[in-house]
Parts: sequence; C-alpha cells; structure tokens
Amino acid sequence: MAQLMTESSRNPFDRAKIDTVMVPIVRAHGGEVVDIELKSEAGGWILRVFVEKLGASEANLSTEQSGIDLEMCSNIARDLSPALDVVDIIPHSYNLEVGSPGVERALRGERDFIRFAGKKAKLRVKNAVRGQKVVVGVLGAVAAGKLTLTDGGATYEIPLTDIESGRLVFEFGPASRPGKPGKKRKGH
Repeated sequence: MAQLMTESSRNPFDRAKIDTVMVPIVRAHGGEVVDIELKSEAGGWILRVFVEKLGASEANLSTEQSGIDLEMCSNIARDLSPALDVVDIIPHSYNLEVGSPGVERALRGERDFIRFAGKKAKLRVKNAVRGQKVVVGVLGAVAAGKLTLTDGGATYEIPLTDIESGRLVFEFGPASRPGKPGKKRKGH
C-alpha cells in the first residue's frame, strides 16, 4: 500500500485515499499530480500538492513545457480544499499549497530518470561514488537497473536501488567565456 509519510514519519496515512479525491479534481483542471508532501513548519502543517500539465510525463515534456500557471494552481486549490475537508483523511489541521514541481524538481524513480536524460541532477546515494554520497552530473541512459551519470569526463553507473533521492539542477544560461568580458554600457 502506498503511503505518504509526514516529516517525522510518525503519522502515515493512505496515499491511495488521498488520490481518489485529488486525482479527479486535478485532472478536471488539465493537470496531473506529480507528488504530495505533508510537512510541519513554523506556521503549522502544510500539505503541498505538486502538479504539471496533464500528459506531461507520457510525452516526456521538459520542466518548461510541463509547467502550470498560477490560475490553474488557484483553481485546483479552490476545488481541492473543500473536497479534502469532506473526506477528512489528513490527521492534522493544515494549509494547502498547490504548485508546480519547478525546474529543480525531485526525481521520483526510474521513469523520471529516463524522462530527464541529458539534464543535470544532484543525487544522494547509499554507496559512495568517487568517495561521495552526493553526486552531481548529467543523467544518461537507464539500463539493467542502473543509471548512467556523467560528471565532466567521467561516467558512472549507479544502481537505481542505491539512489536515495535526486533532484534536477537548474543552471542559469551559458557561462561567460574567459577573456571575454561583458559589454559596458556607455554613459554610466
């Protein structure tokens, strides 16, 4: 049974029950649920629902192509909040947040590693790679239960079972080339 665990892992609850309420509402607004998270923060409990465009995973859309807008988030939250209140399956008072998983989205298994091949990612692994438990590199192919990760000129095969967590790494535009200073503005 799939369960969502709270931050402290003391209050598991049935993800399938939440999905029976959440999935139809999100789909009705043209989205699909990527992930959910329940965390205790300074202001109380927060239930975060991460959504992308419907069909984005199957179509292997990039984070940019699969993004949703503020209006969609607002509409989903407006309909989802009372529906979750009626079924009352979350054991805490909470605030609901609906948003996009973002450009530094979490990678949740083999399907995401395949989908985002060619993108830079940061992985936390059980067994050290190059003496490190956190590695950053470009995602490659997945075959025979192993992910290929390229870091500079080195390529590593990491068993999927060794990956504890992963997330995409966003990079701002191309780096400036050495010896090519930026243009100076006249009159300033």
